[in-house]
Amino acid sequence: MSERRVAPDWVKAARSQWANSSRPAGIVKPGPGQESVWDYPRPPRLERVHKRVRVQFGGRDIADTLRAMRVCETASPATYYVPPEDVAMDRLAPLSRGSLCEWKGEASYFDVHAGGKCAPAAAWCYAKPFEEFEEIAGWLAFMPGAMDACYVGDARVQAQPGGFYGGWITPDLTGPFKGEPGTGHW
Repeated sequence: MSERRVAPDWVKAARSQWANSSRPAGIVKPGPGQESVWDYPRPPRLERVHKRVRVQFGGRDIADTLRAMRVCETASPATYYVPPEDVAMDRLAPLSRGSLCEWKGEASYFDVHAGGKCAPAAAWCYAKPFEEFEEIAGWLAFMPGAMDACYVGDARVQAQPGGFYGGWITPDLTGPFKGEPGTGHW
């Protein structure tokens, strides 16, 4: 078993700057069977998904699983992660580009290719995440706005607003959502 990856002190200092944001005006109160992104925690929480998760692009199923996990964080729709065994890995081309999440660690990106189409940097994973997110090490997430369609159960998801975030808006989710105009401070 590999050594646990603990967040360095400078990352812990960055984390301490974030807390659950105060609720802005316009939050939609969730109805029966709904959940609000404003009830998601910060730091984020990892949860098992008990529905089928699918990603389609270029006329192909890029991912199809009954074993997905999701990361829930205040103000953002959940981001869904799929084990690599349930992803058409031959459709992903690794990039040298990366980024850092103060909660999960260093991300690696992939272009997605299928049906003569390319979605640049539309998938990512955390090969060696910080210890709180070890369970999704190497699992893939997809930008739903860059794919042809993404589903949770039978529900087709909408992409989180803005070009940076990879959240999946499902019909049972209420906002407002981080990424909409005027939400940069969330």
